Amino acid sequence: MKLQLLAAIALATPLLFTNLVRAENSQDLQKLLSTGECIQCDLSGANLSGAHLIGADLRGSKLQGANLVGANLEGADLTGANLAGANLTSAYVTNVNLKQTNLNGVNFTRATIHDSNVYKASMNDLNLTDAEIFNTGIGIGGEDAEIPDWK
Repeated sequence: MKLQLLAAIALATPLLFTNLVRAENSQDLQKLLSTGECIQCDLSGANLSGAHLIGADLRGSKLQGANLVGANLEGADLTGANLAGANLTSAYVTNVNLKQTNLNGVNFTRATIHDSNVYKASMNDLNLTDAEIFNTGIGIGGEDAEIPDWK
């Protein structure tokens, strides 16, 4: 009986973690998690909920539909990345370089967005419900603010 239970647990355990490492390219996901760098990687649909991606280099990466709920992206470089449809609910987005990034349809509900560069980013259909935005060129209601580039 104990042997059968142990065998069942051994077979079921990998199934419990499949959503944690789901991405189009699991090698890219492992590279990001182990090195904090994944330039031009395919992380579409990745579950990075609660991930500590402080200072991560994700320039040019594909993160469409990624789950970044509660993730800490402080100081990350997402220049030219594609985050279309990503979920950044309650994410910490401070000092993040989002220059030329596709942010269309991103959910920033309750996100903290401070001092981030959104120069030439595409920002259609953002969800900014209860987001805290400070010193970042994101406006509500179609404001046409001058968005400076970081130098």
